[in-house]
Amino acid sequence: MTANLNTALHLHLEDVLGELHYARRMDNLGRLVHVTYWDVRRWARSAHREALASRASDLICAQPQPSRAACLEIVDDIIRELERIQSQFEGEAQGQAGEGCSASDPYAARYALS
Repeated sequence: MTANLNTALHLHLEDVLGELHYARRMDNLGRLVHVTYWDVRRWARSAHREALASRASDLICAQPQPSRAACLEIVDDIIRELERIQSQFEGEAQGQAGEGCSASDPYAARYALS
């Protein structure tokens, strides 16, 4: 059950990061704030990462942002935190995949059959 939960959380995290990266690349501040508030907050709560959920919520609820740059800085910090969490998920997946995967192939563990 835990493995399925971790897999579901990891896949949802990949989706959220994809949305954030696309909105950031398109310089779509409205979409960035929307995804951060709704999707990041929901993911963080389901992953029991309350501090991250609070940061995502504060983007809208705490106070108006003084500038576009300040808002983007907060969103970029949240994206970096999510990327750090994603790398932890991937590190755990590689550790569980076993010795059958080549160290030179970073995707082998992800797609290894169990």
